[in-house]
Amino acid sequence: MDSETSNGIEETVLDILKTSNLEEVSEQKIRRMASEKLGLDLSEPTRKKFVRQVVEKFLAEEQAKREANAADEVKEEEEDDENDEEEEDGKVKSSGDKEYDDEGDLIVCRLSQKRRVTVTDFRGKTLVSIREYYSKEGKELPTSKGISLTAEQWATFKKNIPGVEQAIKKMESKA
Repeated sequence: MDSETSNGIEETVLDILKTSNLEEVSEQKIRRMASEKLGLDLSEPTRKKFVRQVVEKFLAEEQAKREANAADEVKEEEEDDENDEEEEDGKVKSSGDKEYDDEGDLIVCRLSQKRRVTVTDFRGKTLVSIREYYSKEGKELPTSKGISLTAEQWATFKKNIPGVEQAIKKMESKA
């Protein structure tokens, strides 16, 4: 295959790839579309192989771009987290977007400096805990002040949150 033909095929295939939904298009469909645009039979083994190489190279470059963008986003989030959080080193271990305490329990949210919501496994049961914490020797430890709900209790509580919100609004409107 001469260089003029291969350049034409490559440009056409790349144009099609750039404007296609990569989740829905197949290599065969791209090859057919390019074949129609160019007026060439691209199902011939040498051309078919060339189209495959162009598609694979394009997909690899797109994947590399996505990974670079994801890495940039993670880096930006980490920098934002470092600026936003005023915690001492070693207190919290982080994995992606998830935050864990010293005992390995998932911290769902911080309600205040000393109160947080965690999800933990206790004797084989999943518990949602809303509790106060205190600092001792550089570690934050749970106090007895708080509540731990089983998954069933949490589901019941969650189902009744609209009622709680209504009651809060009623109380606030009286004040």
